Amino acid sequence: MALPRHLKNGLTPLEIEFLAENEMIEIAAAIDTKRNLELLGGEVASLKPLQVNKVPLWMAITLKKKQKCNIVVPQWMTIESLQKSLKEEQEQDRFSALPYHYMETAQLLLENACDDIPSADAVRTLLKDLREARQSKARQGVAALGLAYLQMDNIGLMEINEIRPFFTKAFYEIQKLRPTVNANEIYGGTQEAYGGRFNGSASVGSSVPETSRFNASQSSRN
Repeated sequence: MALPRHLKNGLTPLEIEFLAENEMIEIAAAIDTKRNLELLGGEVASLKPLQVNKVPLWMAITLKKKQKCNIVVPQWMTIESLQKSLKEEQEQDRFSALPYHYMETAQLLLENACDDIPSADAVRTLLKDLREARQSKARQGVAALGLAYLQMDNIGLMEINEIRPFFTKAFYEIQKLRPTVNANEIYGGTQEAYGGRFNGSASVGSSVPETSRFNASQSSRN
C-alpha cells in the first residue's frame, strides 16, 4: 500500500514502536528458564524467580501478558522524576534528558503493565503534560532555523519523526531564498552561520548528534 507523501521519507508510528520494543527493561520473573536465552539481538541471562533480569521490552510484555513476570518501572517514569522533567521543560530552554524512546516505552507499559506502575493515572497525566510542553518548545524552535541545521538535544525518535516533515520543508524554503550561498559560509566556522542552534551552544566545532540533526542537504532531496 502506498504511504502518504509526508511519510515516505520517515518511519510510521508503528515502526518506531517496533524499534522501541528492543529497549532493555528490568523484570521480576516468575519462571526459571534454567539456561541463558539465545535471541537474535543477543543473549539474555537465565530468568529465575524473585531475581531482577534485564530483557527486551517485547519479551517483558509477552511474559507479562502470560502472567510470568512483573515489570520494574524505569526510574525516569516515576512520579518524582516526571515532575522534575516537567519543571525543567517549563523553566529551561533545553529539553530535559529523557530516553530516546520514552514516548513509546511509556505507552507500551501503560497499555500492558498498568498494574505494575504506582499511581498510573498520575503518571499518564504527567506524561501528557510533559509531551505538550516539549511540543510547544519544538514549535518555538522555528525561530532558530539556520542554513545548516537545527540542533535539539534530548528529543526522542517519535518527536523527531513528527517534526521532520515541517522542518525539512522549512530548510528547503530557506535554501531557495539563498540560492547563491557558499558552502564555506555555512560550514567555514563563523558563529553567525550556525544561528540555527536551538540549545544555545557556543562552540561551532562541537559535535552534533546524528539523531538530533536536521540536515539541509537531506531536505533538498525531498
